[in-house]
Amino acid sequence: MSETSTAQQWLCESCGFIYDPTEGDPDGGIPPGTAFEDIPDTWFCPVCGARKKDFVPYE
Repeated sequence: MSETSTAQQWLCESCGFIYDPTEGDPDGGIPPGTAFEDIPDTWFCPVCGARKKDFVPYE
């Protein structure tokens, strides 16, 4: 079974926060089930404030 992009987690290189699409970021206005690619570029890490481009795919 292959992973879909919706299930792909993303790691903040600045602080280690992991964005999990199944959880989203409700406090940041991102509902659960939102793929990382669908998050606005204006979104910031909820822990350290890093930009979206500072995240890398998490294996």
